[in-house]
Amino acid sequence: MSHFTTTDGTQLFYRDCGRGQPIVFVASWALDSRAWGPYMLHFQELGYRCIALDRRGHGRSDDPGHGYRLDRLADDLAELLEHLDLRDVSLVAHSMASGEATRYLARHGRGRVARAVFLAPTAPSYVEGSREPWSMDEPTTAAVLAAIRRDLPYWLTDNANDFFLPAETGTTPEYMQYTIDMICGVSLQALVECFRAKRVDLREELRNLPVPLLVIHGNRDVSEPVQQGRATAAMVPDGRFLEYDGAPHGFYHTHYERLVADIHAFLREAGVMPRAA
Repeated sequence: MSHFTTTDGTQLFYRDCGRGQPIVFVASWALDSRAWGPYMLHFQELGYRCIALDRRGHGRSDDPGHGYRLDRLADDLAELLEHLDLRDVSLVAHSMASGEATRYLARHGRGRVARAVFLAPTAPSYVEGSREPWSMDEPTTAAVLAAIRRDLPYWLTDNANDFFLPAETGTTPEYMQYTIDMICGVSLQALVECFRAKRVDLREELRNLPVPLLVIHGNRDVSEPVQQGRATAAMVPDGRFLEYDGAPHGFYHTHYERLVADIHAFLREAGVMPRAA
């Protein structure tokens, strides 16, 4: 477990385990590297090197009170890859992190990242006039942010069932509480500003995404509707799409076994072989 210092003086925490070709995991809005623990163990045991970052204001990273715009978040990711001198990276990003990954590739190119997997990505655009009807509008965003500011624990508890669909997926109350506790440890400023950071227009960047992309999305996702994943994959020159029937936004947990199998198949198809091989 390590830290590095960014060019704006912020110390960011990351986890780094295993040996072999690198997979870098970037968590969704409000979550940190702990969400990737089972994935890191799985792929480490297969013979890959696994790295996961705590976004600024999250987990064990500094809470500097600034730097929550998409450009800076993408640069934080770039500086981690540079700090570790990673090459031929497979980038796995969930939800909001898909925007960070897209902006990273637009700003820094494919010199270090060779392929990407987006799980339940955000909308290609939230800009009024280009916003699709299934992407969150500004009044809804304002209402969510007001609820988060007023009573974050209640808002999280109230939305946990939709996030995990425990009756259908078997997610335990203990795991849902673990996730709520993780989010409650995040800087409230970081939560609010990062929520707003995703409200950008990434359409042109997606149309010019320079690496192969696998998009996986569940059709029971109420946080980021499945139409967003379909649209994202369709925009990317070398994009493909997998749809999981009945999967919610929290499918990184509820559909873990299927996800690791599909991610691994994508890596192997691209010639990314585990160290043991």
